[in-house]
Amino acid sequence: MYLQEAEEKIKKLSDIPFSKLFSEDDIQSIIINKGKTGQLLELALGKKLDSSNLDFDDGELKTNKCDAYGEPKETVFVTQISSIIDELLMEKTFEETHLYEKISNLLYVPVCKDGDPHSWKFFMPIHIDLDRPEFSDLMNIWREDYYSICRQLKNHVETSPDGFIHTSNGKHLQVRSKDSRRSDGSYNAIYSEIYGRYVSNKNHAFYFQRQFVFDIRKMMGI
Repeated sequence: MYLQEAEEKIKKLSDIPFSKLFSEDDIQSIIINKGKTGQLLELALGKKLDSSNLDFDDGELKTNKCDAYGEPKETVFVTQISSIIDELLMEKTFEETHLYEKISNLLYVPVCKDGDPHSWKFFMPIHIDLDRPEFSDLMNIWREDYYSICRQLKNHVETSPDGFIHTSNGKHLQVRSKDSRRSDGSYNAIYSEIYGRYVSNKNHAFYFQRQFVFDIRKMMGI
């Protein structure tokens, strides 16, 4: 399924209470596992869940918790960095990166989670395609953020007392820790082939900060 088709389907699902979209079991599962909201949306679109690198044939779906006015309540997870740490530390060309693949064509869907879960609802989606001229300013921001974060991470590795990467911020993008303990209590450390050592004792990930949502809503006149 392509993003354009998904966008049209989501528009038809927007502003409809979850109680009319999902079963009671589904709603209870969303309460327990907040990350399942996006998966249920994909199923509602008629898409089978799989382990593909992208959610759709030509791009990504990103859901995010918002209030009744569409204002973001959380940051937006993008992708973990353990497998791409060296391309960040060597400042691989932005347009050739895994990060670019994940954000160059995406469908942002706000999810209003105010009140009882049965009344939660999806809001109208925003389709961002960096190939389109109207998103050139966004492309510039994300490119600058990427290179800035790459430099920050490299500086942390080379100068911080522990030799580890730490939270690094751009205007929209951010890298910060995201990990869960293994059964033995340890985290998923990040190893750099470039430096020949571990550069973090736990996994990290790219996120969109809340400013990203404020700015795209302004761009779209929302």
